[in-house]
Amino acid sequence: MSLTLPLSAPGEPGSDLTAGQDGGAIVRRTVLPGGVRVLTEQMPGLRSATVGAWVGVGSRDERDGHHGSTHFLEHLLFKGTQRRTAMDIAEAFDAVGGEANAATGKEHTCYYARVLDADLPMAVDVIADMVTSARLDPAELETERGVILEELAMNDDDPSDVAHEQFATVVLGEHALGRPIGGTPATIRAVPREAVWQHYTEHYQPSTLVVTAAGGVDHVALCEQVAGALDAGGWDLSGATSPRARRGTGAPGSLTFPDGSLPSAGTELTVRRTTEQANVIVGGLGLTATDDRRFALSVLSAVLGGGMSSRLFQEVREKRGLAYSVYCFASGHADTGIFGLYAGCTPTKVDEVIALMVQEWERLAADGITSAELERSVGQLSGGLVLGLEDTGSRMSRLGKAELVHGELLTQGESLDRIRAVTATQVQELAAELATQPRSVVRVGPFGS
Repeated sequence: MSLTLPLSAPGEPGSDLTAGQDGGAIVRRTVLPGGVRVLTEQMPGLRSATVGAWVGVGSRDERDGHHGSTHFLEHLLFKGTQRRTAMDIAEAFDAVGGEANAATGKEHTCYYARVLDADLPMAVDVIADMVTSARLDPAELETERGVILEELAMNDDDPSDVAHEQFATVVLGEHALGRPIGGTPATIRAVPREAVWQHYTEHYQPSTLVVTAAGGVDHVALCEQVAGALDAGGWDLSGATSPRARRGTGAPGSLTFPDGSLPSAGTELTVRRTTEQANVIVGGLGLTATDDRRFALSVLSAVLGGGMSSRLFQEVREKRGLAYSVYCFASGHADTGIFGLYAGCTPTKVDEVIALMVQEWERLAADGITSAELERSVGQLSGGLVLGLEDTGSRMSRLGKAELVHGELLTQGESLDRIRAVTATQVQELAAELATQPRSVVRVGPFGS
């Protein structure tokens, strides 16, 4: 059975759901007092576990004057709490051979750790301490400001990263989703501690917190550990507060900018970098994260640019030798998404490569895919799905995204059924729809200014 979590009803405190998963795994979901949600997937026979604390806030949620705060917090929460120094936090995980890290997205942030099952209480206590009791010490903040600027500089030295970042900005424009997740050097230099602190206290609350764990984990024990750790951190869990509702979803193509306007016609942007190779992306708006056609989009992406047998790989690399790396990609958010085709090639071949990528996209939209391509892509996606869920980290992440994004958790079998249910007609219709969207082009390389 599937563990269905209706998008309109995140659950009331005290609610509890249980569902079986493939291979004897058991998923449970409990809403604690205060609106904290705890989801676990107990995987028989595993001696390790991965636990994550998800906060439903991302870079899109930053107000003016707070830009860069979400990514800043990802760093600063490791820099000390009321009970632990930064070294205490690092030593806690190193002493047990564990790993701890964090990730910032446009719509959520996650702090996670992978440890032995016996060390899971320690991991929960440390991560909960970080989430509830970060000091945001002014001296540490200034030190970390320099670290983040170095991180941004490192990313800016990677022309592929620059191309993808600029593509999102070009397609999404003035919308908050068009801003870089990590901020810009200008916003990181400008944001004061007070703004980061306000962002922290506003969004890091029981009703926004989702704790997920997978592996050798006992659900009841974990709920008790989470409640105890949050209470020790000073969070009030005595009320009947409900979890914060999931983000509203919009119809495909319904994205509007703050002034109510719609995305403009396709834009072309050239970014000069002194590199041997040019990086180019062509594409536009895609599907939302909850669009039912996301499985058809996965098949489309696999056929067009998802592997060595894909059309882009065969036409651009194998037949003509114009690129080493060529693929298509898609990412979805609550109210929009992006879809693009990428290639890295000799600067003088950029126009030819773009023409080939667009040609293959439009040919697929006009003529559809063959039964052999459909069968091959379904097999590719099915294998990738199963292999991608062979570790506790991916299972933990799946739980968090099910709760914060999709509103349902499918078994592997149900996910495979949805992939196998995709038809060639659905793929062609979706390709044709995407092809009608305003098309943007981003080039990064040694071009004239």
